[in-house]
Amino acid sequence: MMRREDCLRTYGSDYLIEKQVKEGKLFRIGKAIYAQEDDVPHVALLSYKYPNAVVTMHNAFYIYGLTDVVPDQYDLATDRDAAKIHEDYVKQYFMPRESFKAGICSITYQGYDVSIYSKEKMLVELLRYKCKLPFDYYKEVLLNYRRIMPTLDLQKIQDYALASPKSNKIMEALQLEVL
Repeated sequence: MMRREDCLRTYGSDYLIEKQVKEGKLFRIGKAIYAQEDDVPHVALLSYKYPNAVVTMHNAFYIYGLTDVVPDQYDLATDRDAAKIHEDYVKQYFMPRESFKAGICSITYQGYDVSIYSKEKMLVELLRYKCKLPFDYYKEVLLNYRRIMPTLDLQKIQDYALASPKSNKIMEALQLEVL
C-alpha cells in the first residue's frame, strides 16, 4: 500500500498516477491510498490508514482463528487521548496508555502487515469484556483458548491481567474458567 505522497515520488504526478489506475496497474483503495492489488483486506487498510490503532476484540479473535464468526464491524483500540475515528464500520476502544501499549505485535495477514494484540493480551480482553459479549460467542472463543493454552505464555497473560483494569475479576475468571 502507498499513500498519495509515495505515489507522487514514484510516478511523478497525479496525471501519471491516474494513468496507472486506468491501466489497472494501480488501484485506489481508500482516500489518497493506493495498492498494486485490488483485493486488500479491509482490516489491513485500516491498520495502514490508522497506524496508531491496534486491531482488537472480534477482529483479533477471527484473525487468530479462535472463532469462525465474521465480524460485521472493525474493532480498533487506541490510546485514550487519541482522536475519534470517524468511520461508521469501526468500533473504537479508548484505553489507558499503559494497557494500550502492552501486547501489541505485528503480524502478516493475507500478505499485509497488521498491528494487532497478541493472543495472550486478547485472552485478558476476552475476560475483561465477558459481560458485554454474547454468551455463545464468549464460550466459543474461551473453548478455543483452552485448546491452545499450552502454546501461550502464561506469565505474559498474568502480567497483562494484573496491569489491566478490573485485574481482580480477570485473575479470578482466569483461574476458574481457563486454567
